[in-house]
Amino acid sequence: MALAKKIVTDVPAGVASRIAAALQQERVVPRFVDSYVVEHGRYALQVHAALYRDLLTLLQREALLAATARALELSTVAPETSKRSKPRLISRKDATLFRKKYLATLARLQKWTAGDALDFQNDLQMYEELLMRVGAARRRRKPFEAANHPFVDRCAFLLDSSFMEKARLAASRALADVDELAEHAFAATLQAAKFASAP
Repeated sequence: MALAKKIVTDVPAGVASRIAAALQQERVVPRFVDSYVVEHGRYALQVHAALYRDLLTLLQREALLAATARALELSTVAPETSKRSKPRLISRKDATLFRKKYLATLARLQKWTAGDALDFQNDLQMYEELLMRVGAARRRRKPFEAANHPFVDRCAFLLDSSFMEKARLAASRALADVDELAEHAFAATLQAAKFASAP
């Protein structure tokens, strides 16, 4: 099987599994919230265990949305066949198939109902539309700059709407971790697929 076809058929499930597992294992969201609380003395965010748990659940979903958006963005570029080859986009049909398989695997892993899966896809579509609008503006940020990304705004609002700018900066740092996690999961799955398809 050609590598490109293998990527469309086998890689989406692997990427979804790795991202979901890594978000849990690496505790990106709890570390983000706990460091924000300590850094800014916002201990009230952790006083009520049930509210704190709900906050982590909401932010975990936002992290999954951001990681999914990044993984789907990466999936649109065909893998390099040699070191000299230029990046090229995969066909729309293959990108759609990758997306369907990825989201189906994610829904199964998260044990979502059909309504939950649809809500996630609606939010994902909103993320992608917003990211398309700022597409050209995506660049390296200085440490004191907040990212122009839906994850940053939504997380800052959920986390601490009364300290919005500080929360946005903290969410920007968390976004960098989420993006890195998604890129690593995608690269590791792709490497495994290349290794499996090697003669």
